[in-house]
Amino acid sequence: MVRRCLLAVVVLGQTLVATWFMLQVLPYHGGTWVEMSLAGVFSVLYAWIAVGFWTAVYGFLIRLAGGDRWSLASRHDEQALASTPLVRTAVVMPIYHEPVQRTLRGLRAIYRDLERAGQIDHFEFYILSDSRDPEVWLEEQAAWQSLCTELNANGRLFYRRRTVNLNYKSGNVADFLRRWGRRCRYTVVLDADSLMGGDTLIRMVRLMEREPRVGILQTNPGVVRGRSLFARIQQFSNRLYAPLFASGLAAIQMGDAAFWGHNAILRTEAFMNHCGLRKLPGAGLFRGPILSHDFVEAALMGRSGYEVWLEPTLGASYEESPPSLADELSRDRRWAKGNLQHLWIMLTTPGLRFAHRMAFFNGIMGYLSSPLWLLFLILTTLEAAQLALMPIDYFPGDQPGLFPLWPEWRPGLALSLALTTISMLFAPKFIAWLDALIHGRAKRFGGAVRTLVSVLVETLVSVLLAPIKMLTHSAYVLGALGNLSLSWAGQNRTEETRWSEALLTQAPGMAIGLAWSAFAWYLDPLFFLWSLPVAIPLIMAAPTSVWLSRIRAGQRLRRAGILCTPEETGPSDLLRDTDDEESLLPHLGQLNRFEEAVLLPGVNAMHCSLARSHRGRLRRETLHTIARRCLDEGPEALSRSQLSHLCRDSDTLAWLHQAAWRSDPDTWWGRKLSQVVSA
Repeated sequence: MVRRCLLAVVVLGQTLVATWFMLQVLPYHGGTWVEMSLAGVFSVLYAWIAVGFWTAVYGFLIRLAGGDRWSLASRHDEQALASTPLVRTAVVMPIYHEPVQRTLRGLRAIYRDLERAGQIDHFEFYILSDSRDPEVWLEEQAAWQSLCTELNANGRLFYRRRTVNLNYKSGNVADFLRRWGRRCRYTVVLDADSLMGGDTLIRMVRLMEREPRVGILQTNPGVVRGRSLFARIQQFSNRLYAPLFASGLAAIQMGDAAFWGHNAILRTEAFMNHCGLRKLPGAGLFRGPILSHDFVEAALMGRSGYEVWLEPTLGASYEESPPSLADELSRDRRWAKGNLQHLWIMLTTPGLRFAHRMAFFNGIMGYLSSPLWLLFLILTTLEAAQLALMPIDYFPGDQPGLFPLWPEWRPGLALSLALTTISMLFAPKFIAWLDALIHGRAKRFGGAVRTLVSVLVETLVSVLLAPIKMLTHSAYVLGALGNLSLSWAGQNRTEETRWSEALLTQAPGMAIGLAWSAFAWYLDPLFFLWSLPVAIPLIMAAPTSVWLSRIRAGQRLRRAGILCTPEETGPSDLLRDTDDEESLLPHLGQLNRFEEAVLLPGVNAMHCSLARSHRGRLRRETLHTIARRCLDEGPEALSRSQLSHLCRDSDTLAWLHQAAWRSDPDTWWGRKLSQVVSA
């Protein structure tokens, strides 16, 4: 409580002083509605920046002191912790149309690391699929069987696919808990790109065993395996800056931390009893399933009397970055809507702890700050336009006073305020560099000089990206509030962004940047210069997006020792296992996964064992009609839905296998069969 109060006093006091200076900078000192609005928006944005700055300072001071003696891990002696017995724990990985080979190689690496630690017998693994495309989930099932065989993990590694996809990832996990949650005392939740070391998983279970009031224990995932320049920049900034912010955040939140939805361990019974999510009962944005479930589950866990902890000292916890700016912005579309939904929960849910309400507000501001920044730019443009195009109003306001109000320009004061704000914005990056030097981590980033160069490169790119994200996030927020679907910042599902796609998606921002800078030049050359830090990145949005997505650019900097991370300079066994590119399930000839499921006896038998047998006469007749058409014309004649129906029925899939093997050589399946035999 003392730490939170100190943070609040420092941030509010600093914001009041900065707002007063802002009023002194404005020509009429807040005497017009535009200037009052400017001051109000500035104060909110400044406070937002100040919170981030002081969180980093908290983290730096705590790390300088050797760690937080009030943290969860500091409560326990290492020897006593090591002697704590383990209990059965489920490791669950919800997936939805993920790259199957890459995802399951990560799960294989986690499994092997637990084997090396000698504690695999206490863990069960569950792949929870929501995939709808039969080509994808047939590959998932075949790769799962191959992985079970390779690891000798039958009875320990399970696969389940939901046929009805309700409530996204949270619904997937909830379905698992309803069916199998009582098997395990704890549940570790992963994302499809998650990696966690065996020693980390073991340590988390032991901490939970020794802390019965902890409901959720969250690690601070590091970003790894970045290849494109964009991913490598995100990876470097995460690995260098995150220890400061995570340490500061953990020190402020303590037992009221947030849950980020993955790379965390849950107390299963408490989570099942208290963290069920109801649909929102409001209108528009505030109606329907909760999209960002993790913060809500942490708040509900806290309301029930359990603690939620973020523990930065838990290492070997990783995730991956989106490979391009387009991918990140597409992901942010859902997160923006989900975080804005939290406004309803924050204001209407009784019994929530104040810290969790502030966590909701922090998440909302993560996206609401963009339209506020955009509003600030619009208001400054209006102010400049009024001064340049309209006669000076010596009596602003509704009721003119006895004395005229002379507009004043104070460039020195304005420059001081701007430099102070910019310093607070960028200082945490250089504090993190200093922290790396003090604790000897800089050499793992390539050395002190290369680390500083990497910080400068990352800072430059963050300046280029900030206006692009501002405009896109503003569109997402407005679209979410209006319950609309905005599509101009579309999703890129490839490693690299094409020029045509970049020009199409970034065209609105480029046009706005050009128009704004031209108008600024028309108003005043000085205002034009002031607009350039925002206008130039918007104008250059398309080439920036393309350039950052390039793998070659990222690898060139890596060879020069720039943007390196500790996991690259000294990879662990966990990461080496993940980088093993050997396919879990190679293709046979030219067959796709459905054709393999029909023709290959072993694969067909496996898929039949996972499918169901439908007994209804009408259902059987419909399936037989679809199967007969597939046999006569091939799978290209069927829709994805029809193929799914075939693959979900064990009797029909078995019949199709036998009929395909009896097909004449000149039929569609006969020709495919000849490829199998020749291979």
